[in-house]
Amino acid sequence: MNHFVLWVFAVGPALLAEALLARYEVLAYGAGWRAPVTDLPAGVPYARGAAPDSPPGAYLVYLDGIGKRRVRDSRDGGQLVKALIAGAPELRVLGQVQPYSPLADPLAERPVWAWLRRRIGLLLFLHNVIQIFVAADRRYRPLYNRAVGSQIATQLRLAGYPPDSGVQVVLLSYSGGAQVATGAVAELHAQLRCPLLLITLGGFHNGANDLAGAEHLHRLTSASDRIERLGTWIFPQRWPVFRFSGWNRAARTEKITVHRLDPATHVGPRSYISPSARSPDGRTHLVRTVDTVIALIRAHRGATAATDDRLP
Repeated sequence: MNHFVLWVFAVGPALLAEALLARYEVLAYGAGWRAPVTDLPAGVPYARGAAPDSPPGAYLVYLDGIGKRRVRDSRDGGQLVKALIAGAPELRVLGQVQPYSPLADPLAERPVWAWLRRRIGLLLFLHNVIQIFVAADRRYRPLYNRAVGSQIATQLRLAGYPPDSGVQVVLLSYSGGAQVATGAVAELHAQLRCPLLLITLGGFHNGANDLAGAEHLHRLTSASDRIERLGTWIFPQRWPVFRFSGWNRAARTEKITVHRLDPATHVGPRSYISPSARSPDGRTHLVRTVDTVIALIRAHRGATAATDDRLP
């Protein structure tokens, strides 16, 4: 009975407030009521990895799943980003982007909600889940895409990315981060004119965003990933019958490549980024995922360089 009362009188109104807040943020951005946050907390660099004094091999922006709530945190305590930097020191990596806030406002640092969220931690995740569906909603999607695309472009500039430089930008997204990554393509292409590579890891997205501005999308998935598979079921734009959705147009032009990471799961002790679960070849899931991502980035850079060499 006590749990029921808690849900009715605390969690229920909080969920309603979260839903309204999710829409408020994107509308506040569009109306110009609030400016997006650009500064990072003291001691947090705009990028890690390759030094900014010479062009890195690529800029990699990591868009985490619904567990993202602060500038510093990620679902795995930063293990994935650290492993990528260690395995590919030529990359300049950004992990601070707030994919679930059009205003780039870290969720856990909002004082009005701090007390409730500390006591009902589930709301931290539910807020970001709601933001995914706001980003996928056709009424808000164009504005949300522009907001987060601009946020990513700003953070790339602050990290030293020169527009029109031809240096590759990689958007590596986990779970719901894929909705944001696919939505940011047009704005990044417009602002930076950068060659753009997308890598989704268990990507949960609606398939409606136009991928014309991306060079390629690599979809890392697993037969045991039920959450990623759910996204292919609930969003009609992912169904083959919707031939003119952004996703299906990209698939027809062979812009999407699927890579299997079986038997990894979406979350839990056997997830894609588990440091203990083992893949059939003996590597941990984390090591296999990192190796795959780095190999894809380097192969794409090599293919691009070979194409450029053939141009007159």
